[in-house]
Amino acid sequence: MDLGLKGRKAIVCAASQGLGRASAVALAREGVALFIAARRREVLEATADDIGKLTGNRPTPVVADVTTKDGRDALLSACPAPDILVNNAGGPPPGDFRKFERDDWIKALDGNMLAPIALIKATLDGMIDRKFGRIVNVTSHAVKAPVAMLALSNGARTGLTGFIAGLSRSVAEHNVTINNLLPGTFDTDRLKSNLAALAKNSSRDVADVTEDVRSANPTKRFGHPDEFGATCAFLCSAQAGYITGQNILIDGGAYPGTF
Repeated sequence: MDLGLKGRKAIVCAASQGLGRASAVALAREGVALFIAARRREVLEATADDIGKLTGNRPTPVVADVTTKDGRDALLSACPAPDILVNNAGGPPPGDFRKFERDDWIKALDGNMLAPIALIKATLDGMIDRKFGRIVNVTSHAVKAPVAMLALSNGARTGLTGFIAGLSRSVAEHNVTINNLLPGTFDTDRLKSNLAALAKNSSRDVADVTEDVRSANPTKRFGHPDEFGATCAFLCSAQAGYITGQNILIDGGAYPGTF
């Protein structure tokens, strides 16, 4: 399927690895002019080269910490009028909420709620004027089914979800959609770090914990980042204009509810 995105401009945050990188690859294959952001120059440049080799469409790398105003300004200077915005940021550390201080909560909010809102604020009106916009926020399955050890993520990402629920309906008439993608257990470095923390907290071997989590999923496997990227690209497509304000779980069926 041609997603109707050739020539569109897109910003993809935290795109040097994991789900952000997979989303960038999928959009690059559709002929999107990409601007990818991450904090580590060497890794980001290597990712841009790899995507160029894979797709024939090398993204423009922008070294930026989007949780800061300076980082967002640098990214928006490189791409001031994106048609597509993929908000993504590394999740805050897991742990017992009793051990978190106020600064931990503020950092989580800055990264996983306030930074995405700031980028939406900076780009939304241009999308409205051009009568095309696709915003995808990468959040977490924990928004739908909170995990106690992910307290910081639960709080910050759920705050973003509530904000999007109101905003998305107010701009839909302009062919601007805003949706959230809620990944479950994907084979990424973030999953590995969470599994290591879970193993430490339970005084168990990481390999045993990993196998338990894998086998508990109805698919009996972890998700592949490319599967996530393809879903993100479809939500950004011309064909997805009637999908907005949704929280789309992509978790192999792990969430057991009807709704």
